[in-house]
Amino acid sequence: MRRIFEFIRIKIKDSFDNIHNENLKHNMLQAIPFWIGSVITGIFAVIYAQMFQWGENLMHFIMAWHSWLIFIIAPTAFVLSWWLVNRFAPYAKGSGIPQVMAAVELANPKEHRKITHLLSLKILILKVLSSVILVIGGGAVGREGPTIQIAGSVFRKVNELLPEWWPKISKKNMIMTGAAAGLSAAFNTPLGGIVFAVEELSKTHINYFKTALFTAVIIAGLTAQTFAGSYLYLGYPKTSDIGMMIVFPVILVSGISGIFASQLSRIMLGVNNWKKRLKTDKSNIIFLVISALIIASLAYFVNQEILGSGKGIMQRVLFTDNKNEEWYMPLFRMLGPALSFTSGGAGGIFAPALSAGASIGSVIAGWISLSPDETNVVILTGMVAFLTGITRAPFTSSIIVLEMTDRHSLIFYLMLAAMISSLFSLMVSKHSLYDELKNGYLKDLRKE
Repeated sequence: MRRIFEFIRIKIKDSFDNIHNENLKHNMLQAIPFWIGSVITGIFAVIYAQMFQWGENLMHFIMAWHSWLIFIIAPTAFVLSWWLVNRFAPYAKGSGIPQVMAAVELANPKEHRKITHLLSLKILILKVLSSVILVIGGGAVGREGPTIQIAGSVFRKVNELLPEWWPKISKKNMIMTGAAAGLSAAFNTPLGGIVFAVEELSKTHINYFKTALFTAVIIAGLTAQTFAGSYLYLGYPKTSDIGMMIVFPVILVSGISGIFASQLSRIMLGVNNWKKRLKTDKSNIIFLVISALIIASLAYFVNQEILGSGKGIMQRVLFTDNKNEEWYMPLFRMLGPALSFTSGGAGGIFAPALSAGASIGSVIAGWISLSPDETNVVILTGMVAFLTGITRAPFTSSIIVLEMTDRHSLIFYLMLAAMISSLFSLMVSKHSLYDELKNGYLKDLRKE
């Protein structure tokens, strides 16, 4: 097998040597690693999405079969998810976006070797296993952030495997492009992937890597569509019958969502800092069991919608007549992610943040008796606002919700929601959750 690969490598090199236009040869050689990484990312994103959905379906099946089993499954899954990460890949915990942000900052000649702690094949495997186990146990986590770290790991590995004669490619550009491709493949939102790379990751002028970025996002998205089919993450909610007066509920929901999201970030950071005092495995396991039992109790005795990523909530309130949530559901959809995200296992915050915003919009729309179409608008703006409060990336949040629902007519309402949320969330906390976590990872790695 090794001889076959060596033969193929030599043939490819000979073919490129026969190209006499040096600029064309150089550009093609620089583009190929991005294309390869994008195809692999698209395939991995689809496989991971299927595994994650299987985990959520299994959790719902167990709850429908014998709901009391959640008191056994949740603590077991929380502990196992944490143990896998803690034992084999500590930097695979949580979302994965702060790790990618930290890797971008470490992509310099002095510190680039530390990137392997944040992006690697081991991280990729542990990220998938830990997050799927956590969601089987009812953890309120998503797969989108982990997909971004998985994509960053794929692109870093592709770059690392390039032969010596290959034109050098910027590690920073490779990682940022991988992250954009990962988000594009996870949500089927190519514009969202591009905006995310520019808004959240890039401190470099986009001209230096715009072609690679655009082609990687397109190829990753097309690869994912080839295997999963062309789809919208959510669908086409009805939003036609609305008037200008909807602006006032939008502003109200956006302000509340921004405050709640920023406060949730502070709580999660506080829990993470407190957990650093837990020096033994026993104390960590006790914390995890208590967290899991709190979620299990609320699911068993009050409402099962505290479990999982929350995508089911978004689909129900947007596409059925059952649009109005109970007043406590926004609190549940914040408590679940708070306990799950701080467990130390792998799992993202994108989907849970969107579901928390959707539940806030649903509750407020019910209080002021909006029509079904108006309720959908308020729900969508709540999703944008809550995600903005977590990420502090208003354009990314707006474009992602726009693309996952194909509601282009709402672009101004969605951007208004993002802007209002940004202003209100800043009143609670100056820095985003991702920035704080990124700085923590950088501090730990630089100590090592």
